[in-house]
Amino acid sequence: MHPHLPSTRNLTAPPVSDPGRVVEELAAGEPLSAEEAAYVAAARAQNTMRGYASDWREFTAWCAQHDRAPLPAAASTVTAYLSDLAAAGAKVGTMSRRLSALKFVHAGRGLPDPTSNARVMTVWEGIRRTHAAPPDQARPLMPPELFDILEACPVTKTWKTKGRPPEPDLAGARDRALLLVGFVGALRRSELAGLRVRDVGAHANGLVLTLPRSKTNQTGDRPELVVLPRASRTDRCPVTALEAWLTLAGITDPDAPLFQGVTKGNRASGRPLHPESINDLVQAATARAGIDPAGYSAHSLRAGFVTYSHLRGASDRAIAHQTRHRSLSTVGTYVRVHTAWVDNAATVLGL
Repeated sequence: MHPHLPSTRNLTAPPVSDPGRVVEELAAGEPLSAEEAAYVAAARAQNTMRGYASDWREFTAWCAQHDRAPLPAAASTVTAYLSDLAAAGAKVGTMSRRLSALKFVHAGRGLPDPTSNARVMTVWEGIRRTHAAPPDQARPLMPPELFDILEACPVTKTWKTKGRPPEPDLAGARDRALLLVGFVGALRRSELAGLRVRDVGAHANGLVLTLPRSKTNQTGDRPELVVLPRASRTDRCPVTALEAWLTLAGITDPDAPLFQGVTKGNRASGRPLHPESINDLVQAATARAGIDPAGYSAHSLRAGFVTYSHLRGASDRAIAHQTRHRSLSTVGTYVRVHTAWVDNAATVLGL
């Protein structure tokens, strides 16, 4: 067991400050105190707040271009904006987030929510019925491809500088740990990016991750547990890989990010990986193994866990225990493509 991994953890943490400059200081209302800004920033996940800030900038730019007031936004302004987005081919999911940003900013300023107006709701319902499409699903990343990707992670770092001896490749060790923890833990990219050393606890059967916040627990009032059992083979074991990464990187601070960037000098940067960079990491690791990275992303690890567990005979309820899905029907969306081929008469037509 890594000597610096605690068996218990402190559930208290200071409020997070800044995402999206606290949504442009809550749409340029009265200045926020440092404490207010920190708590406003903590009202949603950091990525959500950054998205709201970006969406608000997009909306205000559109309003300036069309000589309309963004705040308070009239129902006719919102419906015209949605119509323009739909005509430009924006995805329904993108438009839904834009509406959430408008609602958030108006609520923060104590103004009526324009998105709940009957005119807006009717136009929005029509857009969804007209333009909705099945969501893009990440390709599941699972054995045997996962094993090939793990084997392709670099082990030794060599240098062009004369006299500097080879060293263990930190980025390779981190990638192996992240891939195995992400797969076995069925973690989302935001969860991987947000983990701290203090969130990892020892257990007789392996490790336990305590997720203070997640997509289904954004307030942090009921931390979720994820287990990482020891594997029979050390080269496929998330516990071994995680302990190796922490030891090689010299990460000991309980508050340190669990998965960090690696400098060109082969040192842990101390800074957490951004969720988007985890997508890049998964794609780069996939390509390194000679596998076409198209369709793979950080979510492929979670999708791979669900699909592979199902193919190995696990029940939907057992899978949901690890993925923390509240609805078993959601689990089925991950495995539908693969199970569609199982025991299907179309595969034995002999054409």
